[in-house]
Amino acid sequence: MPIRVGRVLIPDSDLSVAFIRSGGPGGQNVNKVASAVQLRFDLAGTNALGEAAKTRLRALAGRRLTDEGSLLIVAREHRSQEQNRHAAEARLAMLVRAALTEPRPRHATKPTRASKIRRLEGKTRRSSIKRRRRRIHGDE
Repeated sequence: MPIRVGRVLIPDSDLSVAFIRSGGPGGQNVNKVASAVQLRFDLAGTNALGEAAKTRLRALAGRRLTDEGSLLIVAREHRSQEQNRHAAEARLAMLVRAALTEPRPRHATKPTRASKIRRLEGKTRRSSIKRRRRRIHGDE
């Protein structure tokens, strides 16, 4: 089932799901059932996202990005495959939503005259404190 994130629709052809065994406590269920989900999103080959969004998503993905250019999300919090699949899809949607929002451009500002004066007064005050700590020369 395709994933909708805002106006963007990620088709099933860009997604692949694999079920693996989940580790940790859980008794015999852990040894028998492959309930953990590996959701793989083909970031390099998708047409659902623009280049700018892909670049931001690569930065957000971090070590979840594979060498082939796929985004790999592993979900193993729940005991059922269905819940883990929904959790992985929700995480992918959250990452894509964050990548779709363009960062606001930073506008360079100048420090105000008062802030410059405050900074210089602070430096003067600090230097006088340090100057008074020094040993006095000439009266020895």
